[in-house]
Amino acid sequence: MNSEHRLSRRSFVLASVSMTATLAGCATTATSPRRVPVPEQVSRPIIPASEAELQARYAAVEDSGHLIPAVPYQKMDPKYYRQRVVDPTGEAPGTVVVDTPGRFLYVVEPGGTAIRYGVGIGRDGFAWQGEGIIHWRQSWPRWKPPADMIARQPHLARYSVENGGMDPGVKNPLGARALYIFQNGQDTLYRLHGSPEWDSIGKATSSGCVRLVNQDVIDLYARVPYHARIVVHQDALRAAPAV
Repeated sequence: MNSEHRLSRRSFVLASVSMTATLAGCATTATSPRRVPVPEQVSRPIIPASEAELQARYAAVEDSGHLIPAVPYQKMDPKYYRQRVVDPTGEAPGTVVVDTPGRFLYVVEPGGTAIRYGVGIGRDGFAWQGEGIIHWRQSWPRWKPPADMIARQPHLARYSVENGGMDPGVKNPLGARALYIFQNGQDTLYRLHGSPEWDSIGKATSSGCVRLVNQDVIDLYARVPYHARIVVHQDALRAAPAV
């Protein structure tokens, strides 16, 4: 196997960001959407990220003219940091798996590993499960709340489909990226999307969708192609170890 395919975990992480921020207030500039390289073989053991890597991973970033604030990751549970883990899903490489009870999202890789993200999920009664495909992806999407949400929260009517939705931006509930899930050719209204609310990760607060911090959803967007298979579990999925 060529050495260029044998990416260490450290070089892989550094490749996922465009520039290391040397100060917490500094911003990096995101590159155009691209596929993130996936190693064909991963060295073991899989070690946690260093402090420098975490600072770079969750630094402020400018993306398509939008300045995304840094994530105060030190205030998050470390298990929700983006990281490579041993794959617990048993799914084929390229599959996206949502572990709703665990508050994790996995992108399965070749060789028995997966990239794991911490997520916030829907409140009880608004959660979807099953299998579908990522039929559509959008960078800096407009937010158009569905009619049933507007019925529960009438003040959202100004962002309805008829009114053109909410403009893209860091305050938009869909964040920097959105991936739209279809099942049997129909929109499930279930989304994987970014969020400025880093403190919602690990919690059940959203109306049915899976939210990631914006820095993580940008990374996810680069890994997941159109028509990728997605499986959403409401039953417990064994959490993967980080090392």
